[in-house]
Amino acid sequence: MPRQCEICQNSRAILRRPKTGQSICKECFFYVFETEVHNTVVDNKLFTRGDRVGIGASGGKDSTVLAYVMKTLNERYDYGLSLYLLSVDEGISGYRDDSLETVKRNKEQYGLPLLIVSYEQLYGWSMDSIVEAVGRKNNCTFCGVFRRQALDRGALMLDLDHIVTGHNADDVAETILMNVFRGDIPRLGRCTEIATAGDGYVVRSKPFKYAYEKEIVMYAYFKRLDYFSTECTYSPNAYRGYAREFLKDLEAVRPSAILDIIHSGEAMQVAADVQLPSLTTCERCGYISSNRVCKACVLLEGLERGMPKLGIAKTVKKTQELLAGKPSTRKADAVPIVHFEKLREEALAMRHQRMAASDASSSCHKAACVCAASEPDNTKGCL
Repeated sequence: MPRQCEICQNSRAILRRPKTGQSICKECFFYVFETEVHNTVVDNKLFTRGDRVGIGASGGKDSTVLAYVMKTLNERYDYGLSLYLLSVDEGISGYRDDSLETVKRNKEQYGLPLLIVSYEQLYGWSMDSIVEAVGRKNNCTFCGVFRRQALDRGALMLDLDHIVTGHNADDVAETILMNVFRGDIPRLGRCTEIATAGDGYVVRSKPFKYAYEKEIVMYAYFKRLDYFSTECTYSPNAYRGYAREFLKDLEAVRPSAILDIIHSGEAMQVAADVQLPSLTTCERCGYISSNRVCKACVLLEGLERGMPKLGIAKTVKKTQELLAGKPSTRKADAVPIVHFEKLREEALAMRHQRMAASDASSSCHKAACVCAASEPDNTKGCL
């Protein structure tokens, strides 16, 4: 006899939730998944009405489901957000170029504007050329550092208030484990935060922080969403992969292990006598950094000098100190790195223009306004 849905008690159960073990029907699964994400948004007060929110879109399952759910919740609960798709083209042939085609289809399917920024455009290097220079062992370091900064640069180009990413509960738990294994206290304190300040101008958050990866896949499957499912060409040797396998083994024994790790990470407190690095801005590019020269600028310096391991060696802190106060040795024909202060100024100017246009459109005291020409006292209002 088919099992009944444990929530509605009417329809036949067609799946078992990995997160709770409940046997439920498809419609109830959609409802509880979307409601849990909505509760995460509301409980953590992630957005303010009128915010311009960029969705980090890679074409993969997480970002595709995030775009669909954000659009759905924005309309259902009237968040009052302006949504945009923001993608980063790392320059990985046979992988990112295909996934970006999925993002472009999502743009049409969801009716959201799209901006694509590329490593080549921003830094003058693609991941293919970086891997050629550094090899496959440490390439993820370059990609992670450059992608984070590229998202913030794209956000400023669109004058966004907020960026949301598709990082799910599995991702957060993996990051906690990685930081514990490495003894990285500063990152361990930050990785459980649902929202961070990003570059200090744009807020970045994770609405899927408590959503299981398996449930995101199930949601995409049952909703028949259009997403790209191939793994990155250069990711097999990534350190995260080992943490992921360990987490999957834990989940097989205890499904709640993912949330247990997250809650444990949230409860951890750094002792008062532990000295944490203070944040400043990079003297070269203006990006937020704990050193005078940020990691991205050090990595670029190494690539330009023909010393690609300059920014990934164990002495990277010493390297950052040595580079402080010295001009970049980038080639004359290299792509110029736009300073973040300039991007912030341009974003602020765009914001002022929008506010002025909004004020003008809401005011009836304009030369082209009928009532301004015929009714000086504005007793009848705009026609």
